[in-house]
Order: sequence, then C-alpha cells, then structure tokens
Amino acid sequence: MEEKEKWFETTVRVRYQETDQMQVAYHANYLVWFEVGRTEMIRQMGFSYRRFEDLGFMLPVTEANVKYKRSARYDDEVLIRTRVNHCEGVRLVLGYEALLLPDRELLASGETHHVWTSLDLKPVRLERRAPELYALMKQYEW
Repeated sequence: MEEKEKWFETTVRVRYQETDQMQVAYHANYLVWFEVGRTEMIRQMGFSYRRFEDLGFMLPVTEANVKYKRSARYDDEVLIRTRVNHCEGVRLVLGYEALLLPDRELLASGETHHVWTSLDLKPVRLERRAPELYALMKQYEW
C-alpha cells in the first residue's frame, strides 16, 4: 500500500465559537478536530465507536500531543489527516495533521495514544477480541 493511501482525510470548518480573543482557533480545538479525524478514519475502515461498544470494547485516550505551526482562523477550511502509527497488543497510536486548505499548509501535527479496553475499562488484546479489526489496523499501520 502506498504511503499516501495510509492517511484518512476529512475536513472541518473553523466555527466562530472555536476562536479566542486573538481571533484564532483556540488551541484545544485541534484535539477535538483530531477526534473528528479519528472517528471518520474508523468509519472509513467500516467500523464505528458504536460497533466497538457492541463488540464489548472501548478505546480511551491515554495521552495526547499537539505541535502547533500556524494558526487557523474563523471560517478557514482545515483538512484533518489521520493514520495508524502503531497497533500492537492493547495499544494503538494514531498520528494527525491539520492542513489549511486550499494550499495544504501545515497548521499542527499530533498523536494520540489509546488502550483497547473492555466495557469495564480492563485492557484487552485487540488481536484476540476482534481479529478482523486488528488485521485492518495492521494493514494501515505506518
């Protein structure tokens, strides 16, 4: 699989309430947009968070990192790119880029770390609990 095919993409538009007094997107919104990217990536893979729960597991965030390069402003269209950086055992690491459209200028990049858990938040090994999803994640691993 080609490198470019391992990214999943969706767009968001910066809403007025997402900006601060400096008229730029408030920094914490990038994590919200990364969650949108994560949700859409999973949907594009043919799954959903609801299906995760129906299968008896969840995917809580255990760590989040963002590196900011430029500011997004009200009404900007932002491309959110999401990829699987690493999937092994109980752990999943996802990578993100937020790019200003139409020129695709990098605004921010980041990672989120997750643990696959049962509904009562006990760690579970994805390859045992949902081997088809594990195989899919490994297929898209960076």
